[in-house]
Amino acid sequence: MSSPYEGFQTFVDQLPEFLQPLLVALLGMIPYVEGEGSAAIGILGGIHPVVAALAGIAGNLLSVVLVVLLGSRVRESVVARRAAKTAVASTGPHTTKTSTMVMERPTATDADTERDSRRAKGRRRLQRWLVRFGVPGASIIAPFALPTQLTAAFFVASGVKKGWVILWQGVAIVLWTALVAAAALGVVNLFGWQ
Repeated sequence: MSSPYEGFQTFVDQLPEFLQPLLVALLGMIPYVEGEGSAAIGILGGIHPVVAALAGIAGNLLSVVLVVLLGSRVRESVVARRAAKTAVASTGPHTTKTSTMVMERPTATDADTERDSRRAKGRRRLQRWLVRFGVPGASIIAPFALPTQLTAAFFVASGVKKGWVILWQGVAIVLWTALVAAAALGVVNLFGWQ
């Protein structure tokens, strides 16, 4: 039986061998595709399963680390700004004149509203899991609610230490990518797609 992915496999075969894992890693950086999706795509494309899984993990983990580092800096800045405002407010009335700027919100489409509603639902679910299971448990089950990049940003914004977020998001990425890669390899072997 020939593979239904024959055209994709031919495309992957035409790429230089060093670019194949790079393509999988780049796919792993995309939210909702992530390490597990990119590894499965790589395996279905004919890339060695271990190489595809490692490349997917590397791409997903790199994007999570970047989100955590950037999110941590943003959070530190916001916390410092709030602390400065509180300090100024507690010293009494100030004489500086402040101006306010009113910005109009862009009109949301139905698709935007639906997407925001799904994300809000995912964030609420993630918050419950964080309270109930802590960072380790929430990190491992979070892919059911949100992509790892959004989960990592949520954890950092919640005040979880960046090292702890990176550690447990890394564990989750490795675990889920390995499971999905094994399943993809099983499907390829089951149907004899080479």
